[in-house]
Amino acid sequence: MKLRLELFVADVTASIEFYRGALNFQVVGETSEQYTMLSNGEAIISVNKREALGPDHPLRAVNGERPGLGVEIVLSVGDVESFYDAARTCGHTVSELALQPWGLRDFRIVDPDGYYIRVTSSELTPESWTTNIGGFACRNTARRSSRVLWRFM
Repeated sequence: MKLRLELFVADVTASIEFYRGALNFQVVGETSEQYTMLSNGEAIISVNKREALGPDHPLRAVNGERPGLGVEIVLSVGDVESFYDAARTCGHTVSELALQPWGLRDFRIVDPDGYYIRVTSSELTPESWTTNIGGFACRNTARRSSRVLWRFM
């Protein structure tokens, strides 16, 4: 199974610039002000003009709602540091690159339409192999897998 996201945006051109500049996506096929597909490896994000949604479509934001509310887009990358460096230069607010309690390093960024994105390392870091959870010393026994298994010491 592969996942493809379609985001409905106010300005397709601004979204293309964001995903290309901040997250190294490339345009697939032709660029259009109505719909454009972008990819980075197996991740595919299509940006559509928000007006393409019918007036009663369930994805249409109403009364000032933020698009994508309740959804976190997570991109898993091999070199999170290089993505972090690129994202910081794009002119959008980027969180600090941080080691999370589950053993992966990540940062957060919000696209021009308010879609919340977490860019995370794809492998556990050595410093995450021993950590404290709720005041207990724990060792990550999964080591370099994406599954985090903790053993209390």
